[in-house]
Amino acid sequence: MTDSNPRALRLGTRRSKLAMAQSGMVADAVREVTGRPVELVEITTYGDTSREHLAQIGGTGVFVSALRDALLDGTIDFAVHSLKDLPTAQPAELALAAVPLREDPRDVLVARDGLTFEELPDGARVGTGSPRRMAQLNAWARSLGRQVETVPIRGNIDTRIGYVEKGELDAVVLAAAGLSRLGRIEEATEHLSSDMILPAPGQGALAVECAAHNAQLAAQLAELDDPFTRAAVTAERSLLAALEAGCSAPVGALADLQADGQAVTEMRLRGVVGTTDGSTLVQLSTTGHVPASLGDAATPVNMGRELAAEMLAKGAAGLMGERAL
Repeated sequence: MTDSNPRALRLGTRRSKLAMAQSGMVADAVREVTGRPVELVEITTYGDTSREHLAQIGGTGVFVSALRDALLDGTIDFAVHSLKDLPTAQPAELALAAVPLREDPRDVLVARDGLTFEELPDGARVGTGSPRRMAQLNAWARSLGRQVETVPIRGNIDTRIGYVEKGELDAVVLAAAGLSRLGRIEEATEHLSSDMILPAPGQGALAVECAAHNAQLAAQLAELDDPFTRAAVTAERSLLAALEAGCSAPVGALADLQADGQAVTEMRLRGVVGTTDGSTLVQLSTTGHVPASLGDAATPVNMGRELAAEMLAKGAAGLMGERAL
């Protein structure tokens, strides 16, 4: 007999506007797939309450640990994370049930007077809380024969854009995905090319996680999975794991899937590590054949490991030791 009034699934989410928007999108998809109501359960994480910069508090897991604890104690049925916030080691008791279709992984500039990065004046103050962005922005400015002052900031999107609107900063750098999901992408004055700024591993992707023992729910959530996104972020996160770097390290990575007609045949993986002043970057790429079965994670995992080994041989480990903001 079918239950005509099934219990609502409890979706754990951070409280920020962006997290709520992302979780709301997933909730709608889960309602469609399962036929069950979904209620959002707001959970405060350590990363939300701490005022320290991420590099100072370790970064890895600070936005997800409380959500995972709620999964394990049964307070919630599943959780939605920004994939770039997940530690690279997946706990055996939790299942990464779905990685939905990825939003634009690039970074964007929000600058005064509609300026692009190359139009910013020498010495411009550019806000970001990311050592990865600082390293690449400073290196880009150096290539233009100029300097920018990268200013460490924290806060939500309103807070960060507010620094520009109030004239405290000339520009800030944000993830395109966040602005897009909040319906504010038109506020970006430039989409930063991945040829100049590689995003964080997994940037623009979401992770839907549930308890591993709940096989029925995991199977239903898996219908939200996009195999192309999963293959790409698996390669990026494999690189990050092999570098033994956390999400606050100055590491950028992006995997692009290359199509031959209708079939995806190759993947290009690019990685970068640098000092935050931009004086030294190790930036390499590799291309590999993608198996017909994207469910086979061996190829993207191996690509990430192999590229990491090449980067370490070029001195990447010494660059990741710098956490200064």
